[in-house]
Amino acid sequence: MTQVPHDAVHHHSDVSGGWLRAAVFGAMDGLVTNIALIAGVGGGGADRSLIILTGMAGLVAGAFSMALGEFASVDTQNDAVRHEVDVERAEIRRHPDAERAELADMYQEMGLTRPTAEAVAEEVHRDPELAVRVHITQELGVDPDDKPSPWTAAFSSFLCFAIGGIVPLIPYLLGSSSLVLGLSVGAVGLVVAGALTARFTTRPWWLAGLRQLMFGAIAAGATFVVGSLIGVSVAG
Repeated sequence: MTQVPHDAVHHHSDVSGGWLRAAVFGAMDGLVTNIALIAGVGGGGADRSLIILTGMAGLVAGAFSMALGEFASVDTQNDAVRHEVDVERAEIRRHPDAERAELADMYQEMGLTRPTAEAVAEEVHRDPELAVRVHITQELGVDPDDKPSPWTAAFSSFLCFAIGGIVPLIPYLLGSSSLVLGLSVGAVGLVVAGALTARFTTRPWWLAGLRQLMFGAIAAGATFVVGSLIGVSVAG
């Protein structure tokens, strides 16, 4: 039987919490935030200039807030991983036999036979730094040598929030005063953004798009009702 050659060079999507999560979160948050703001102030009777002012203020404030939050979150996560690496290194130095047995147990739980699991654990522990990396990967599910960049997460979040936030403002920036048109453009943006995220998942594009549209509709509906009630009470 002829064996078909296999090209081992292939690439996986970013699933480590780096740019992809920040970009998706930023874009969706930007869309939902400004759609909701427009629905709220528009429902309260605001004119075109006030809607633009509110939307742009929300865009700038939200983009910086998202970027700073992502930076702090990812940087803190990386610090926590570094701390756990130090803890694991100390444990391996103080209790090498117990840590080696623990690793063998984990390999056995993965399906290896006990002799094979012990042999692999013995091989790993011959290099203390390799042992640290393997223990951290097995116990925490993270690669200590492949931590996400807080700068990448912050920039992705800032940029994508700004892009998402500008979409529902496009009709107003082009001269329209129609709340329905602004919300409709925002709805299209939600569907498109949701469909694009399906490229990195197993979810159908139409389902991902409809899910984001539903999230945006809930937020916009809530703020529209609040804006309408406050606008009416102020006018009265």
